[in-house]
Amino acid sequence: MSHQELLHDFFLLFAVIDPIGSVPLFLSLTTRYSAYEQKHIARRSTFYSFVILLGFLLVGQILLKTMGIRLGAFQIAGGLILFLFGLQMVFKPDIEEAEGHKESGHDIAVFPLAIPSLASPGAITAIVVLTDNYHHDYLDQLMVCGLLLMVLLIAYTMLRVARSLYNLLGENGTAILVRVMGLMLSALAVETVVEGISNIFDVTLRPLVI
Repeated sequence: MSHQELLHDFFLLFAVIDPIGSVPLFLSLTTRYSAYEQKHIARRSTFYSFVILLGFLLVGQILLKTMGIRLGAFQIAGGLILFLFGLQMVFKPDIEEAEGHKESGHDIAVFPLAIPSLASPGAITAIVVLTDNYHHDYLDQLMVCGLLLMVLLIAYTMLRVARSLYNLLGENGTAILVRVMGLMLSALAVETVVEGISNIFDVTLRPLVI
């Protein structure tokens, strides 16, 4: 795997996991928690996210094969989902209210922080596509796993300093960054759809030269 591919995969995972977009959600859910509790919620949410995404990395494609779904079709469907997810980030970034997740026995580190915020449908789709067994060997998949761990460590760090980060950027600054990530995600989603089409029809689509 080349340095360019590694950089592409890193930015794709960073965009779909979206640590920046999780900061407002984390703050809204943990406003009434102590700093100690916030630390452990951040740790658990990133750990649960890693377990979920690692599971799809290991058996996601096997599950698709068992169900008779070609990876190209999954790439197209996933690309469309990523595109809609990116549009949502651009036009309507969701910030959940803390009051909606206060029921007894409910661990907010699992829902909504781990899933669907960090281990989002887009992230699940991306991790399966990036570890395609027909195009990537075990070393490539191990490197993607390392990138996933790196992005989640960044997410954990951002959740740990969420209060300071939000105070630094402000509501407008955070909203701008979320929208920029949404635009990048939409562009990456289009690339995923194009690659899925080329895989299904077994053709090589020429890149557009500007």
